[in-house]
Amino acid sequence: MTDALADHADRGLRRGQPLVELTGVGKSYGPVRALHDIDLRVVAGEVICVLGDNGAGKSTLIKIISGLHRHTSGVLKVDGQAVTFGSPREALDHGIATVYQDLAVVPLMEVWRNFFLGSELTSGRFPLAGMRVREMRRIADQELRKMGIVVHDINQPVATLSGGQRQCVAIARAVYFGARVLILDEPTAALGVKQSGVVLRYVAAARDAGLGVVFITHNPQHAHLVGDHFVILKRGATALDARRGRVTLDELTAQMAGGDELAELSRELARPSTDGKRNTGSARGSEHRS
Repeated sequence: MTDALADHADRGLRRGQPLVELTGVGKSYGPVRALHDIDLRVVAGEVICVLGDNGAGKSTLIKIISGLHRHTSGVLKVDGQAVTFGSPREALDHGIATVYQDLAVVPLMEVWRNFFLGSELTSGRFPLAGMRVREMRRIADQELRKMGIVVHDINQPVATLSGGQRQCVAIARAVYFGARVLILDEPTAALGVKQSGVVLRYVAAARDAGLGVVFITHNPQHAHLVGDHFVILKRGATALDARRGRVTLDELTAQMAGGDELAELSRELARPSTDGKRNTGSARGSEHRS
């Protein structure tokens, strides 16, 4: 799988090479500040995991990097050059591809149509030029098989695939069309354990092929399995920023569960135990019981 992804990865990428850098980036919508003073560095051959609760600012961060929204403060650099994207197409032209949780594929379209979605092969440059359907079917089937994705019929609607397979088709599409930075928006959120495992293997394969991967997730366990660097956002600001060797899974889980806020709530809601002693509990214990 890794070899197949590496075949399409930019061979000029050097492991550890900075691809995308955010310095003091912020985003405001009128008086509402969605992001404030965010520092983030995406490098080749690593997975940076961005975690946070609903409303933490993860979606806004994705939209800035992917070109959907412009940042209102700070600096966004791609390959060392400051940029301000005006559209997702501009970000894609810089090798930044985003796979959204709900919009990764079009369910009623065939698998091959989804693979070439937005990059269809045509017979000419005219607006009504015909598509090279036979060639696209052949290439899609061939490339998906190379990447370990075998479908019963390349003409079947993508809705007939499992959730994990759909995410993998979207990832394979992004890599095939030259992505250097892959942004994954909650790819395992609606998947079971087995399907999540399929997607996480592809995340690891993309990393090993030399891509820079931004993995957005609520799940600290999934993040810790594949991540090299971890950032937790709270209310639009950075609550934790640590390399893999400097943070444990328990610490990630505690921060995601509320950290100091949860510990304070635990003390506030403490009740006497059956033996008459006051049972204060703990944030960590709450996590293991939940």
